[in-house]
Order: sequence, then structure tokens, then C-alpha cells
Amino acid sequence: MGEEIKTTGFTPADKARFAGRLAQETHLARTLFEQDKFSRDGHMVGFEIETWIVDHNYAPSSINQNLLETLNHPLVVPELSRFNVELNCAPFRLTGDALTQAHDSLTNLWAKCNDVAHQLDANLVMIGTLPTIRDADLTLANMSPLNRYYALNQEVLRLRGGQPLHVNIAGRDRLASQHRDVMLEAATTSFQIHLKTPADLAHLYYNASVAASGPILAACGNAPFLFGKALWEETRIPLFEQAVKMPGPARVCMGSGYADRSLIEVFEENLRAYEALLPVAYDDPPEAMRHLRLHNGVIWRWNRPLIGFDESGAPHLRVEHRILPSGPTFIDMMANAALYLGLARAIAMSGTCGAGGVGFAEAKRNFYAAARFGLDARLEWPGEGEIAADRLLLDRLIPDARAGLRDLGVVEADFLDIIEARVQTRQTGASWQRKALEARGGDLYGLMAAYCERQRSGAPVHQWEI
Repeated sequence: MGEEIKTTGFTPADKARFAGRLAQETHLARTLFEQDKFSRDGHMVGFEIETWIVDHNYAPSSINQNLLETLNHPLVVPELSRFNVELNCAPFRLTGDALTQAHDSLTNLWAKCNDVAHQLDANLVMIGTLPTIRDADLTLANMSPLNRYYALNQEVLRLRGGQPLHVNIAGRDRLASQHRDVMLEAATTSFQIHLKTPADLAHLYYNASVAASGPILAACGNAPFLFGKALWEETRIPLFEQAVKMPGPARVCMGSGYADRSLIEVFEENLRAYEALLPVAYDDPPEAMRHLRLHNGVIWRWNRPLIGFDESGAPHLRVEHRILPSGPTFIDMMANAALYLGLARAIAMSGTCGAGGVGFAEAKRNFYAAARFGLDARLEWPGEGEIAADRLLLDRLIPDARAGLRDLGVVEADFLDIIEARVQTRQTGASWQRKALEARGGDLYGLMAAYCERQRSGAPVHQWEI
């Protein structure tokens, strides 16, 4: 959940102070890594789900403030736009039937949110990009009224020298758009998985998350349309990367490589390569690492290492897996989580990354191929050479994910059965949307009516009728 800040403007003195504190806290983090001070307790999981608010015509509805005030729930918070909110799941230990319990908890929270939305003549929908969103909807008038968003918008444009942001995506159609604000980012809604790992395994899980991203995304696309254009299977990926593009190293990216020995390498790269975007002044002691954590929070790697703190105050390490879209249903998202968690475990424990395994360049190529082509992507994998994504998943990676979950003590085979059936039927959220739109003669609103009806059923997407 994002943290609000007190100001929207920064002085040169603010930036100098922030730079000093960031350097101090990064040095402290290195000391904690070297002295093995991070928690070895691990395999805790949390979820964030970004959702859309739509009106009775399935167009975006800018009422998140009313919805949040009426609902008044600590696990439901604002997002960048007034037509998005974020649902959160309290962290849980990854064992036994934990994913089923998380599914049930999120389903109950979703029902409460929708009850309030209905009172406001609206509905919530989980989808990677909303087919009915218009370019004209993405304006500052629809930005949630929070300082952190105003400041983010101001600083992105400052770093761009006032130049507008350009989005150019070539898919089945071609999209070109220009904005003088960051609101294009609001068109991307995701399902984010936080995995707290034992400190000695954190860099292995980070590397495994990067390596697994391509094959996982191939099976999970749910964002084929934007502004009436048919683009990538997961259009969120190029859209987000371009929506906040600034000079210097990309802030939305796969990163520059695997972590060799520990995750401090990533935090030191943050210090070395990225200008502070929100140089907020905190009075907390360096041990709280407020400046390091805020700086890391505005570098949006698709797999992002995080430093947090247990209830006891002990520092811990997490990997935030950010590649997945919102939706289509909760059971689909839990299946996606099972695939990620099982496969990350299997790869982390097998040494499949780096020399003799999945190279970083290969992992990066796999990721963008999967984002564009989904199950039609050709991926590179050790021992397989170049292979179709569906065959790689069915023959190797779903079995590996099953083994990984067993290794973690998770008894959730049914969720991976859903992934297997989805790949066998070749019906992801994205492919269903394409077929459903064609069946409705290109009617985007008819598509959304059908999508929302099937989402309410709770059935996994591979079972949806066109």
C-alpha cells in the first residue's frame, strides 16, 4: 500500500538532504547484509489487487473517494486514478491450504466492496486494462487527490524537462498517444504478490522470479485492448514502461541483471543510477530506512526486492512479483499465484539461473515475447532450446511448480490444475477477450458486460463461454 506524503514540492536543500540520508541508509543496509541481520523466517505471502470502478454502462466511474469513505476498510485503499482502488490481503504463512484461505478472504472482501459500489450505482471489475477506457478519461481531473500522486506527476515532468510522455505500442493494431501527465499509468491494473523469504535465499528467489516471469506471463495475459486497439496479450507491460519514462535508466523494467551474491546489489544500483524522484524528508532514525524504501518504491522493477520489518521490528526481505494482471477471477489469480510461488521455489532451489541455466538476457527476451504473444510465444529454456510457451509449461514448468509447492508444504494441486487446463484449452483472459469481442462485432461495451457477468460467476476463465 502506498504511503502518503506531506508536500508536493521540493527544494535543492530537500534533494541534498535526501541524497545524504539515502547514502547513509544504503550503507547501513549493506552492513545488515554483511552481518546477516535480516530475518531468516520466511515464506510469508501477501497480495495486492488493483481494480476498476465502472458505471452501469461499463465506463470508468470516478468515485473512489466516495466508495472508500463509505466502505471504511483498512485493506482497501486509493490508487492513482479516481476510478481505481486497491484491495490488500493480510500476510499469511505459505503452508497447507493457505492459498484457499486467501481466496476465501479476498472473495469476502470483494463482496463487501461491491455491496458499497452497488449503493453508488457502480460495479468493480478486475482486468489488466479496461477495454472501455478512453484516452480522454486519463486526465489530472481524474487523479486521486493525494500529495504523493501530485508530487509524482510534477517530478516526472520536471525530469523530462516539461516534455510530454509518448506511448507507442505496435501489436495487432498500432497505438500512439501523448500526455502531459502520468495518468496513462492508471490504465494498468495488476495483481501483485509479495513473498517474504529467508534472508539467505532472498537473492535466489529474486533471480528465480526474473527467470520465471516470461513463462508465467504467457499463461496469464488479461490485457489485450487499450483505447479500442488490439495490442499485446499483456498490454500493461509496454504501457506502464512508457507511461513514466524519464531520462536515464528505465524505472519500469526487468532490471539490469541477476543478483550475484545478495540483494544489496540492487539497492546500491538504486543509489548509484537513479535520481531521487520524491525527496521527502523523514525524521526517523536511519535504522527505519525510510528514504531507502521510498526511493525503491518509485523504481518499478517487474520483480522488485523490498526491505520491511516484522512485528518484532526485525528487518526482513521480500520479493514483489509485479508482472501479473488483475483478474479474470479470484480462482484464476490464486492459480497464477500458485504457479509463481511453486516455480520460484523450484528454480531458486535448483540453481537454474545464470551460467548453465536461464541467462538474464534470455529471461528478458522471454518476458517481452510472452507479454506480446502469450501462449504463442517462443521461449528459450535450458535443455529445451527454443520452445513454444504452451509446451514448456505443460511438459516442464507446471510439473516443476507442483514439486516446488510440495517442497514448501503447500497442498494446492487444484490451483495448478487450473493453469494446466487454461494452457491446454489455450483460453487465457486475453484470448477470451479477443474471441468475445469478435463474436460481438467489435462492441467493447458488450464485451465488458459479458466479462463482468462471467467474473461474477467465479468460474476460472478457461471454462468461460464466448
